[in-house]
Amino acid sequence: MVSKWGTAADDSKIYVAVSDTKINSVAPGTLGAQTSPFNPNMAWLLDGKTGGGLHALNLESGEEVWQTPHPGCNDVPGCGPAQSAAVTAIPGIVFSGGIDGHLRAYSANDGRIVWDVDTKREYRTVNGVAARGGSMDGPGAVVVGGMLYVGSGYGLWGGTPGNVLLAYSLDGR
Repeated sequence: MVSKWGTAADDSKIYVAVSDTKINSVAPGTLGAQTSPFNPNMAWLLDGKTGGGLHALNLESGEEVWQTPHPGCNDVPGCGPAQSAAVTAIPGIVFSGGIDGHLRAYSANDGRIVWDVDTKREYRTVNGVAARGGSMDGPGAVVVGGMLYVGSGYGLWGGTPGNVLLAYSLDGR
């Protein structure tokens, strides 16, 4: 089990998202594949069944408290279940973003998914610049001042490129 960019903890548990990405080499032009930025004659396709999931471990014993598998990619070509972004924890909630472009909030108590947003879409921005969400890999969500901020778009190694910083508030503004 590989946690790629970072875990989070509270006073009793550590939260670990699983990456374990599997990338298959395919012919350029294959549905859902990403052409290599280094060689136009190479392309990659994420394995839609490998990786993903969030685990909570007891800080004192290391024993697993709960585990929630990735909900699945529904056979979407190029979708990977890896949850590669760093994990963020606030009291009662754990956020985990993934290569599939979803940001999910999990109950810290039992691992239930309590919120799920698909960020892989076009956005109208405050400055009028064209913006599109994509895969989440690397930095995790940031929570400050009653707002949740997350970057969406990571185009390397089979991910979907994007260029958007999203901001969510508790009251939906």
